Amino acid sequence: MDMIEQVIDSWHIHSRITFYLLDAIPEEALAGISASKGRSVGQMFAHVHNVRLMWLESAAPALMTGLSKIPADSLDNLSKAALKSALEASTAVIKKLLQQAFEAGKVKGFKPHPMAFYSYLIAHEWYHVGEIGMTLTQAGYKLDKKVAYGLWEWGVR
Repeated sequence: MDMIEQVIDSWHIHSRITFYLLDAIPEEALAGISASKGRSVGQMFAHVHNVRLMWLESAAPALMTGLSKIPADSLDNLSKAALKSALEASTAVIKKLLQQAFEAGKVKGFKPHPMAFYSYLIAHEWYHVGEIGMTLTQAGYKLDKKVAYGLWEWGVR
């Protein structure tokens, strides 16, 4: 497997784990907010999707066809199904962006190179995975240990 294939495979593993987390939480937990306030659990998942689209708008607007950000006025009424649908769509298109970026050797509007962009995406999204876990605990929806440890089982997801 060459490097581009490895990056794309890793993107898919990361995405499956994101869906594993989303699937594991109860619908009502989407409204959970941390003790320090801020975004709800559902709003954090929406934020991940919206940031992906922000990068697509900048780096590859032609890939935006049929995609839209989750509007601010609907952030308080998100369902798991709606979030999963949005994230599935942005996952697929980010895969295309990554493929194009590695083939071209650059991401428009991002420096220094495609591997740094990929790393940025993973770092950003995993920051929010941790934030979601903390928020769930503070809101009374602590992840069970199987799910919490399962987030780190990249070799089996």
